Amino acid sequence: MADLLLSHGYFLAEDEKERAVMKPYPPLGLLSLSAYLKREGFSVEVFDSTFATREALCARLDEGPGVLGLYTNLMTRPPVLSITAAAKARGWTVVLGGPESANYPAEYLAAGADVVVRGEGEETLRELLPALAARGPHQLDGIAGVAFRDEEGAVVSGPPRAQVRSLDTLPWPDREAIDHGPYLAAWRERHGEGSVNLITARGCAYKCDWCSHAVFGNTHRRRSPANVAAEVEWIRDRYRPEQVWYADDVFTISHRWLFEYAAELEKRGLKFPFETISRADRMADEEVLATLARLGCRRIWIGSESGSQRLLDAMRRGVTVEQVRWATHAARRHGIEVGMFLMWGYDGETAEDVEATVEHVRASLPDVYFTTLAYPIMGTGYYEKVKGRVSLSRPWAEGGDRDHVVAGRAGRDTYRLADRWLRAAVESRRLEERAPEEARALAGEAEAARREFLSAFAEGAA
Repeated sequence: MADLLLSHGYFLAEDEKERAVMKPYPPLGLLSLSAYLKREGFSVEVFDSTFATREALCARLDEGPGVLGLYTNLMTRPPVLSITAAAKARGWTVVLGGPESANYPAEYLAAGADVVVRGEGEETLRELLPALAARGPHQLDGIAGVAFRDEEGAVVSGPPRAQVRSLDTLPWPDREAIDHGPYLAAWRERHGEGSVNLITARGCAYKCDWCSHAVFGNTHRRRSPANVAAEVEWIRDRYRPEQVWYADDVFTISHRWLFEYAAELEKRGLKFPFETISRADRMADEEVLATLARLGCRRIWIGSESGSQRLLDAMRRGVTVEQVRWATHAARRHGIEVGMFLMWGYDGETAEDVEATVEHVRASLPDVYFTTLAYPIMGTGYYEKVKGRVSLSRPWAEGGDRDHVVAGRAGRDTYRLADRWLRAAVESRRLEERAPEEARALAGEAEAARREFLSAFAEGAA
């Protein structure tokens, strides 16, 4: 029996939206924990649930008991609670980590978990596993970075644990602990090419009001360019993917690092098509964009969120609408596609703000864009603003923070009208020159959707 069985609550078979997109990636967080703990002398097994089933995981739990570590995020509360119950019924000790359980330690402990790890898990688990073996789950006083229940059932939270200062001291993710074949096959079958994910940094120093920093805090720590380039080279030789995905929060946050990394890749003769995420204000430099293009950047995602500067300021985004438009057009000049994330329904949004967003996207013309309805995540500034008006649309154990309903805000059906308006308006603009008749028809659809939205929005506000 391994010292630790690591898994998570995500099952692709249960995610209809992701099956439609079919761009799955391995769980880097679990693989990073596995690599670190193995280096420290622990035996670790990873049960990758992505292409598995709950039944298969429960069958593995029948081979126990032992210590089960589960990763938690916004999407996985119900399955994590179900797996926790199944594990406890079989005598396992359950340790949870990740942003979701860090935001709700008392609730997860009440639901059966033995320990919640808060913050980074590597050094905490190195200390926790021997303590669980020696003392059990109710006598963990003095261990930093954990929450648990004492022998009388009271929740005890240990002090915060210091973060890993140098990410280069950590081993690369333990990719060989799982089978990457299904991931690459899914990508190649649906998109004609395989993709592998990696991270070059942890954390984000920006303070956007709706963003959770439950694991890494408001920090930004970066691996050295040579360390990352060596991993990319290994990935190329081992998996032969057609592209990579840099899963950093802000890939171009440090221009100096980017230029050094480019030099390191070029020295090794490495050039991979890739996608990543950044901020418009960290792309406002022609040399940055030229470097990204030279390295093979196919698409860069920007969190635009809104076309209303008033709302961007309320979100504490630290960017301007003009910066987003400039970055979008400039990236496309360099042959880089732009993906844009947009957010409806942030606190205080008006119909004029929605119209400003529609006009903003029409003016920017990103290659692809996605909208979401703002949801207040526990522990964020946004949640604190609206918590007096927040309720859940279903019992806590059956949903997640994405199910929060904010009283006084227009409903999802109203914002679906905003989606219709946005898409018709943007596609009309895109077709104006090459297909003017289609553009006029779409403009008519946009106007009809605009009127429906305005009527529904006014009714909801009343």
